[in-house]
Amino acid sequence: MGKKKREHFAEMKTFPCVFEPTNEQMTSGAHHMKGKWHEEFFKNDGPITLELGCGKGEYTIALAKKYPTQNFIGVDVKGARIWRGAKTADEDEMKNVAFLRTKIEFINTYFDKNEVDHIWLTFSDPQPKDKKGTKRITSNIFLERYRKFLKPDGVVHVKTDSDVLYEKTMEAIEEGNHQIIHNTDDLYVKDFDSFSPDMQEILNVKTFYEEKFLAVGKNIHYVSFRLSDVSNQA
Repeated sequence: MGKKKREHFAEMKTFPCVFEPTNEQMTSGAHHMKGKWHEEFFKNDGPITLELGCGKGEYTIALAKKYPTQNFIGVDVKGARIWRGAKTADEDEMKNVAFLRTKIEFINTYFDKNEVDHIWLTFSDPQPKDKKGTKRITSNIFLERYRKFLKPDGVVHVKTDSDVLYEKTMEAIEEGNHQIIHNTDDLYVKDFDSFSPDMQEILNVKTFYEEKFLAVGKNIHYVSFRLSDVSNQA
């Protein structure tokens, strides 16, 4: 590990907005913050949005600045990535931001029923060889995990450059009979003007990876949807 990375890891331990559970805590099934984010960290009842696989936390930070009465948590397993977003949150004294370093497959360890309002999946790994959906975080295996803590009217947002991830996500939506809100296979060229000015501002947030993909001419896919109501299914 390089000197700068070691320094970043050490600095993150001083940020009150960063949670770095141990492997034992990660797999325990119930982290001490589960069901307590409003009461013990944010100190308010505002809605909570997760950015899963947040990278440097561009969406987490941008949304938190735009909506100061709402709460945002960036989640990623790579500490070297989330350091950037966490440092910004610490320097700017942002009280509505947290970062959680963990594997997404253990996400149910940290959030309780109806605790989360929105999920953003921004430029996630498409996992092209994942035939069973055990690794792709838009597969129905993962969507059912999200159901355990996402509110019934909660929204999942997916933004990606990957044709594979987009196509597999659309397959999962159809298979799970989930309700599409917005869907475009070329966000900025075909459909950007159809969104409200408020949503345009949100969608116009560019992550580190999106900037790279746009620079080489890749089109950006976006889909948002609500999970199906299992109580109405036979």
